[in-house]
Amino acid sequence: MTIVTILLWTTAALLAGFALLFLWARRINNFGVVDVAWSAAFAVVTLGYAAAGGAPLSRRVALAVIAAAWSLRLAIHLGRRVAAHHPREDARYAQLRRDWAGRLDLKMGAFFALQALSVVLLSWPLLAIAHNPAPRWSAPEFAGALLVLVALAGEALADRQLAAFKRRQPGPGGICAEGLWRYSRHPNYFFEWLVWLGFALWAWPAPGGPAGIASPAVMLYLLLRVTGVRATEDQLARTRGEAFRRYREATPAFVPWFPRQPAARPAADSPPLP
Repeated sequence: MTIVTILLWTTAALLAGFALLFLWARRINNFGVVDVAWSAAFAVVTLGYAAAGGAPLSRRVALAVIAAAWSLRLAIHLGRRVAAHHPREDARYAQLRRDWAGRLDLKMGAFFALQALSVVLLSWPLLAIAHNPAPRWSAPEFAGALLVLVALAGEALADRQLAAFKRRQPGPGGICAEGLWRYSRHPNYFFEWLVWLGFALWAWPAPGGPAGIASPAVMLYLLLRVTGVRATEDQLARTRGEAFRRYREATPAFVPWFPRQPAARPAADSPPLP
C-alpha cells in the first residue's frame, strides 16, 4: 500500500469517526469529548501506520509502543477529567457555545472535522518513521525516541502533581506553584511539545522525514497562541484574580526556568471556578 493510499484511507476514516463523535457529543451535550478522541486517535493511526509500513519490524514495533503509550496516557488523563466534570462542559467549549450561538451545529461540526484533519497532518512524522527502510537505527532516531520517552515522563509527572494539588484543596480555587509548576506555568504543554519535537527528530532520517518538523512547529503555535497557554491563562485570569497575577509575574510561561521571585501562594480569598 502506497503512502498516498494510506493517507487517503486514514483521512476518510478519521472524518467519518469524528462526524459520529460530533453527533454523540451533541447528544450528551458535552463537546469536550473531542479532546479525548483527538488524543486517542494518534494511537489508532500509528498502529495502522506500523502495520502497513515498510520499515524493519524493530522500528515499527518501537514506534507503535511508544506512540501508543503517549497517546493513550493523554487520552485517559483527559477522559478522567471530562468524566469528573460531566455534565458540566470544559470552559473553553462553554465559551465556544456562546461565541457560536445561532450557528453552533455548523461551526462545531466544522471544528470536529478540523480536529480529524489535524491528526492526519500532525502524524506525518509517525508515517515517515513507519516507512523508513534503513536496516539500522541512526543517531537522530535514537535521540528522538529518547526525547519522546523523557517528555512523556515529564508530562505525566506534571499532570500528577497538578492532580495531587487539586485533591488537597478544600475548594476549586488556588494556584499550583509546586513541583514542575514552580518552574513553568504550563509544564504539561511544554513536555507535550517536546513529544512532537522528539517524533520529528526520530523521523528526520526517513524519506520525507524532514517535512515532519512542521508538526512541532504547528503544535508550538497552537499551544502558545490558540488552545493551550492563551486559553488557559485567560480562564485563570478570570477565575483566580490576584493569585494568578502574582504567579504569572513569578513563573516563566512555557520553558521551565527558575522563578523570578518566591513562588506565589494561593490567595485565601481566591474566587472559585464558576
